[in-house]
Amino acid sequence: MSETVKSDIGVIGLAVMGENLALNLAGHGFRVSVYNRTTDKVTAFMAGRARGLPFTGCLSVREFVDSL
Repeated sequence: MSETVKSDIGVIGLAVMGENLALNLAGHGFRVSVYNRTTDKVTAFMAGRARGLPFTGCLSVREFVDSL
């Protein structure tokens, strides 16, 4: 059984401010979980600006809480 890596912090909301906050945190060495009620926004962020950075994209509130 592999151990799941937990995030240091989470950001809810991936509009302009949320994305930039999450990217700033990741840039300073934190593992960040992100959630947005519109799941397409999470998918696009993970495939775009978050690619290759320490992010966990969550598609539900339960998944988000469990990732922390």
